[in-house]
Amino acid sequence: MTVTLDLDSSDTSTRRSLTNISHFVAKCKKIVVVTGAGISCSSGIPDFRSSDGLYNLVKQQHPDVVLKGRDLFDASLFRDATTTSVFYTFISQLKQSIDQATPSPTHHFIKTLDSKHKLLRSYTQNIDGLEERAGLLGSSCQDAKASGKGKAKLRVKDVRNVQLHGDIHRVRSEARVARSARRLTVGTLRPAIVLYDEPHPLGDDIGVIHSADITRKPDMLIIMGTSLKVHGLKKLVKDFAKAVHDAAPAVASSSSQPAGSKAGKHAWAGHVVFVNKTAPGSEWDGIIDYHVAGETDEWVEEVIREWKHYKRSDWEIQTTLDEMTLSDHPTAFKIVKEVTNTLGNKGAAGGKSKAAAKRGRKQLAEDSPAPPIVGTSEPVSPSKRRKGESHYADGEGSPSKKRATQSKENENLDFEGRGMLFGVDGAKDDLSLDTVADNKVVEEKKRPTRSKSLQRVRLVVGEPRGKKAVR
Repeated sequence: MTVTLDLDSSDTSTRRSLTNISHFVAKCKKIVVVTGAGISCSSGIPDFRSSDGLYNLVKQQHPDVVLKGRDLFDASLFRDATTTSVFYTFISQLKQSIDQATPSPTHHFIKTLDSKHKLLRSYTQNIDGLEERAGLLGSSCQDAKASGKGKAKLRVKDVRNVQLHGDIHRVRSEARVARSARRLTVGTLRPAIVLYDEPHPLGDDIGVIHSADITRKPDMLIIMGTSLKVHGLKKLVKDFAKAVHDAAPAVASSSSQPAGSKAGKHAWAGHVVFVNKTAPGSEWDGIIDYHVAGETDEWVEEVIREWKHYKRSDWEIQTTLDEMTLSDHPTAFKIVKEVTNTLGNKGAAGGKSKAAAKRGRKQLAEDSPAPPIVGTSEPVSPSKRRKGESHYADGEGSPSKKRATQSKENENLDFEGRGMLFGVDGAKDDLSLDTVADNKVVEEKKRPTRSKSLQRVRLVVGEPRGKKAVR
């Protein structure tokens, strides 16, 4: 059963439940946000189904052409020239009011969730593109288009806001087909928005993003500013609500548990929150856990206020210091960057993921200048040494290689250089280089020379042959 909480109520139990929901937002790490036209009303853009919404406005301006306001946003309007003309006139007026609008606090709240690494993805029915102005890359943005030759048209990892109904700031061609079924290059330009009974040009890619987000097991679903009347959006919300409840503990999934229940380690996960003036229908019982009745801007401001009080570490401003100046002021530093997200502390509740922390450390390393290298680093141990790396310092080698290198260098020296090696100095010794050379020649002459061929001498014992012995 859905629990309704009035945002303006002063009841103690209601206020405690609203505070607990704010704590859920501060603790969750994979939040899916689904928004409608209600979040842009404070920016001066009317919604569709309210008493002063777009449907009633179209019916009042063109009572003879449009029976229902919804008919002006149906794909069949291009079949008639009159309805087509009325459509272009109305869209031009709507775009002029959108161009003058600025993002609301709700848009900035979604961007805050993304900057704090808590937003899994944002899905919106709006065509005003205010999420992109707030800093969220939309699916209709040119920067999100894939440049490869594959079938995918979007870069799934880069898209932070999925525009379910397109973008009014862009146009596309409505090419006509000839009778021979050959597509021609002639067509009509129309706003790149998706009308009723019309397929989405990026429907396949949005389906891939939807399936990927469900497999990542979101831990919270926030629905704001929509009446949940469109069939496609209803299916999307039910799929995400089921994934949120399945990924959470059984105690946290039950709406019968009080908001402040501490049963279970992750009791803060697995909640579906619906923020809108009107209550959801009976078909959403068991799907939506909490209905916050009130304006979305007021609710997000309260959530931010409670979040800052509950987890101050998420909002601390860390200043990076660099280049200490000792000449003028001994304690002076130069501030090069301010980091507002300090969620990377190990063991801290609500800490950001390892990949996000790695990106933050890489960014700080790029911004900081490299320290000067002093001396030569000591050789690492043999187990950590890269293959092919010597354990000797740069410019050195093994003893055998050093001897071979030194002998080659000595061969290249002239005679004067050899004299310097052996300590012969003309300024200190009486001997000149010429005298040393002459002595060297004399010593070589005095050395005994070996005969190339040695004569063999045979000793004869006794009398020679042919002679008589003398007696």
